[in-house]
Amino acid sequence: MPFLQFDTEIRTIICTTNAIESINARIRRAVNARGHFPTEQAALKCVYLAIMSLDPTGTGRKRWSNRWKKALNAFEITFDGRLSAGRK
Repeated sequence: MPFLQFDTEIRTIICTTNAIESINARIRRAVNARGHFPTEQAALKCVYLAIMSLDPTGTGRKRWSNRWKKALNAFEITFDGRLSAGRK
């Protein structure tokens, strides 16, 4: 399987669909609970508040950067500088 040829750091990032689906479910639940929105701005505010309620203290950003550091290094090595070329 081509998936198993990647480093373990890359595989863990690829397999984070459970976390993404959890966030989507929280947003869906918040939007469905409110039903109708008078403006697009109101809907975006509801989505923003749902996302912010996932990490009210802001410590998740530190954990996120710690988890992605190894994966970003592995992507850089595996794909031979394509990530740094996109940042320029």
